[in-house]
Formats: sequence, C-alpha cells, structure tokens
Amino acid sequence: MTSSTVTSSHSPRPPRPNLAFRRLRGQRSPAEFAAAVRRAAHEIGERVSCDARYIGRVEAGEIRCPNYAYERVFLHMFPDLTLTDLGFAPRSAVRGRASRAVPEARTGDGPYHSADPPDPYDPHDPYHPHEVHENHEESDVLRRAFMTRGGATVAAASLGPMGPAFDAWAADRPARRAGASDAGAVEEAVRRIRLLDDRHGADGLYRRAAAPLRAAYALLDAGTTRQTTADRLHSGAGELAISVGWLAHDSGRFDDARSHYAEALATARMTGDPALEAHAFCNTAFLARDAGRPREAVRAAQAAQRVGRGLGSARLMSLLSLREAGGWAGLADRTGCERALARARALYDRGASDADPEWMSFYGEAELAGLEAQCWSTLGDWPRAARCARRATQLQDPHFTRNIALYTAELADDLARGGRPDEAAAAGMRVLDLLDQVQSSRIQSILAGTARVLLPHRRATGVSIFLERHASAPRPV
Repeated sequence: MTSSTVTSSHSPRPPRPNLAFRRLRGQRSPAEFAAAVRRAAHEIGERVSCDARYIGRVEAGEIRCPNYAYERVFLHMFPDLTLTDLGFAPRSAVRGRASRAVPEARTGDGPYHSADPPDPYDPHDPYHPHEVHENHEESDVLRRAFMTRGGATVAAASLGPMGPAFDAWAADRPARRAGASDAGAVEEAVRRIRLLDDRHGADGLYRRAAAPLRAAYALLDAGTTRQTTADRLHSGAGELAISVGWLAHDSGRFDDARSHYAEALATARMTGDPALEAHAFCNTAFLARDAGRPREAVRAAQAAQRVGRGLGSARLMSLLSLREAGGWAGLADRTGCERALARARALYDRGASDADPEWMSFYGEAELAGLEAQCWSTLGDWPRAARCARRATQLQDPHFTRNIALYTAELADDLARGGRPDEAAAAGMRVLDLLDQVQSSRIQSILAGTARVLLPHRRATGVSIFLERHASAPRPV
C-alpha cells in the first residue's frame, strides 16, 4: 500500500510491534487493558473511546505516536515512564519532520484524522483544533483501516472519475499539488455513489467506494496552490466520507460508518464548514438511532440543528427535526416525538429553496412519510405506521428504487405486526421482486423480521408462498 504523501522523503516499511507496550499490558486482555485506559482518562478529566482494537493497533506498531489525549492518559497510568519507554516514537520523528504551524494545517494540507474519533456532543471531548497538524501518523493508520490494496484501482475505475486520481497516488513517487479538476473529480465521485445507491442499495458499493475515498484524502495531503481549491477538496472529501459512511451504515457495518462520519465531522470542524458539519451530525443521528443509542441520536440531531440554522434551508431543518423525532421515539417519548414531527412538517411546508444542500435530493414527501412511519413503528403504533409507510410507497419517485423497496418492506412489517398478515405477505412479495435490483442489508433485515412475525400465520392468504420464497431468496454476502 502506498504511504501518505505528507512528505516526499518517506520510505514505506512494515510497522514494528510495540513490545514495550505489550509488556505493560501483562496478563490483562486487550479489552481489560482498554477499560483501564478509559478509567485512567476519567481520573484526569480526559475522554477517550479506547477499545481492544485500539490496544491491538498500538501493540502492532500501527500507531507510532499517540495523540495528545492518549499521551496524557498513558503518562498518568505510568508516571515514571516516558513515551519512548512506552515504545512510542518521539512526536517530532513521526513522518520524519517536526509539527507544522497551525495556519498551514488549515490551508489544505489535510484534515484532522484521529484513531479515536471525538465524541461530537460532549464539551469535554479531547478534540483540539490546534493540534490537527500533529496527527500525520494516525492519519495514515485510519486510511489503512478504510481500504486495502487489493483491487482498489479497478474499484476506483468502476466508480468513474476518481480512477485516474487514484492511479496517480498508487504510484510510489512524489505527487503533484491538487487542482480544480481534482476537486471536480471528488465531487463527481460523490454524485456517482449517491446515484448508484439510490438505484441499487449499499451492499454492492461499499468496498468499491473505498478507493475514491483514499484518493480524495491523498489529494488533500498533497496540498493545493489556491485556497478555493482547498476548500472544495475539504468539502468534497468530507461529503465523500459521509457517502461511504452511509454505504457502511446501510449495509450493517455500524462501526465503519461511525468512523467515516467522525472523519467527516472532524474535517468540517477543522475547516469551519457548517454545511458539512450539519450533514455529518445528521447522519450520525440516524446511525445512533439504528444502533440502539436513541439519546445520542437526539443529541446529534439537536447539534445538527444548532449548526444548520444559519444555512437558510427550511428543508434541511425539517430533515434534522425528523432525525430528532427518531431519537425521541427510541426513548419511548411520544410527546417529544410528536413535537419534533410537527416541527418537521411545518418546516417542510415552507418549501424548497436555493439554500437546500445538493445531497438532500432524496428528501421529499415520500421520505418525510417514510421517516414518520419509522417513528410510529418504533412507538408500536402499527396502524399509523402502516398508513405512513403506504403513503411513502405511493409518493416515491421511481428513480429511487432502493427507497421504494425500503418503504415497502417497512409497510410489510407494520402490517404483519398490526395483525394483517395477508396484506403483509403481499407487500413482502413486492419487496422480493425488487431484490434483484437492490442490495441492502437494512431491507433484508426488515424482511427477515417480517417473516418471523408471519410464521404463525401460514394459513393466511399468501403467507406460506411469501415465506417459501423468502426462505429461498439469496442472502447478502
């Protein structure tokens, strides 16, 4: 794999295991040691999301020097030792040069990458914008986690305009500075991914989308000659991270999605891009809801609304209110959910405007009804959920094949749980008809749940046929 081009004087080498750090862990498991790190962080007022995977990466030598938050925690745990004693390289030696001044870090040399993505809602989170220039080593590690060498060049070409850009970075040679055409290629890759997802769902796209994402951040690392180009690249790379995060999200890879969304959020904060920040918070709220963290969903949606108020898009604020409603529903707070739904409808009715973000092209009456259906379903109001889901299927533009399948699957599930098995089976059959075009683990999961609910109703009209066909349908790989 090609190293990051932060400097042209690097030589790729495999990571050297950190044996000193491994000895300090002793007989504790990586998970137990990670818990000890989190406790130590709490003792000194730091917040790190350390887990067994992070400990494993440190011991494998992938993280040559920790970020400042981890450094403070480790030195608190082992006060008689230095970073060198812990097996880390001196900070000035990482990437072969000393840290740069903060202004340079804000002009297009690369976004903040953290091995431990910040909690975006906690004011005590160790997100230090003045330290972004110190994280080159972790930048490379995070990108390595995003993709593998494998068929990356072919994957990039399959997504269109990012292919040539990726090829340039796959070569082991110094890179040129990025230009306006590169920024345009990143923006086009985002559009291409969204278009393919609208039609076919996420499962078949996620791994292919890693190559354009790598190319985008490599372009950022190269720097630009113009600030306007740097701004476009940062925004485009952030949007691309969100798009790839959504592909991970929709295909059930929640941990990957969270990392990608955190990457986009860090990029937005570093460059002062409120539109990108609102988008990252929006998707983070949606992910939190799906991952069973409803309170986090509420907080992320509210954070998105605080950032988004100044953007002038009522439709954006409507969608963010729906994200909040989903969190309240998960908390079984019907009153909070209804208030957020009413606000979403009122904002939506203000109409579209030129300030509406490009990525919101999917958000219309159908999506509004579909998200409302999800709220009522979470609250257990199956008849109301079914009415909204049916409305969503009727209103959806035929272009959005994936959403038609999603809304129909939700309708089938709501009908099944609401005691209407024959109608549920009919809706389920319509979803099965679409699965040769759409690959989405989310839809497959909903349909599997519907099948389980319908098992006791085999004698109802059409149910046994649906169950047999569902059982024989291919499963996502």
